Amino acid sequence: MTSDSKAIIKSLKKHNYIFYTGVPCSLLKGIFLELENNTFENVRYFPAIKEDSAVGLASGFSLSGNKSVVLMQNSGLGYCLNVLTSFNLIYDVPILLIISWRGYTSDAVEHDVIGKKMLDILNAVDISYQILDLGNIDNSIDSVVDTLNTTKRAAALIIKDNV
Repeated sequence: MTSDSKAIIKSLKKHNYIFYTGVPCSLLKGIFLELENNTFENVRYFPAIKEDSAVGLASGFSLSGNKSVVLMQNSGLGYCLNVLTSFNLIYDVPILLIISWRGYTSDAVEHDVIGKKMLDILNAVDISYQILDLGNIDNSIDSVVDTLNTTKRAAALIIKDNV
């Protein structure tokens, strides 16, 4: 878990993603631990109380010319869709969303509906995504960052395993 989390943050740092915010999820626990423990020099983490607040914070950082990441579980996608569709996607404010895919496999029942429809929701609002391949973390991150840099719009890295 920890080595995958470190590899994700290290790979994102190579692309100058040093500002993180978000709402914890157990699948992303390793990333949150690394961020809370300040494992990486010059990487900053600001906890958020809700996903839409995290998108707002990350958007401000993006508008200041910095690259930012929002961490959330897929249920949080519903909370921040209005912010994404009425701000980020209209004004091309690029942020990277790291979304855990709860309900992808057997999970708590409250994740069943969003787990089955998450990719449909992202497609419906034209948010590009890349599903993380733990066997090749750098390629997955390079791909989503290339999309983000090309489109100048929000894009998502989907994580379906514990990292």
